Formats: sequence, C-alpha cells, structure tokens
Amino acid sequence: MTLTWQTVLAVGVGGFLGAIARVYANAAITKAVPGEFPVGILTVNVLGSFLIGILFALFLHFSFPTAIKAFLTSGFLGALTTYSTFAIESFLLLESSLILGITNMFLNLFGTVFAAGMGYKIVTFFLK
Repeated sequence: MTLTWQTVLAVGVGGFLGAIARVYANAAITKAVPGEFPVGILTVNVLGSFLIGILFALFLHFSFPTAIKAFLTSGFLGALTTYSTFAIESFLLLESSLILGITNMFLNLFGTVFAAGMGYKIVTFFLK
C-alpha cells in the first residue's frame, strides 16, 4: 500500500465510520440477543472477516484505487474489527504454509488473551 496523504485520509475516514458501525451493530445485536456471551462482537468479527475475504478476492481480480482499498480494509473493516485482518492473514498463510498459519492463529489467539490478562492483572495489582 502506498502511503500518501490520500491513503492516510482514506484509512482515517474508514476507521471513523467502521468504529461507529461497530458500536451500533454491537448494541443492536446485544439488545436482540441478550446474555453473557458477547454475540455482538462475535458477529462483527465474523462478518468483518467474511467481508475482508470477499474484498481481497475482488482485489485480485479487479483494479481498485489504493485509497479505496485502504478505506475499506485498513479503515472501515479494521475499525469494525481488527479480527478481519488477522483472519485473512491467517487464511493466506494457511494456503502457503500450514505450520505458519497455525502458528499465527495460536500466537494471536493466546498471545492477545494472555497480554490482555497481564495488563488487567498489573493494573489491578497496583490499584489495590
């Protein structure tokens, strides 16, 4: 991706809209399906992953301006869910190397959960 001011602006605007879409979608889904399980976030993660898969396939077959690609992927879907980027990267890695794909998934899943837990524990330890 070429880093021009147009690309940066496209990512920013897409991110703004994607973040707003995530808040509204999560609230609507959580209201429709109440409970402890985070159905709203799971839904936007799965939907975002599905959409980025569609977009990457389209980008391979059709020519799109860099700013449009950046707006849709890094911007909108990146803010809707960062999980979409992880999903497409893992899928592409799995196509080329099963070991790298599984390693990426393992480290992302467990590494992020571990890091979130450690951050939480460190802060709660110091705020006791």
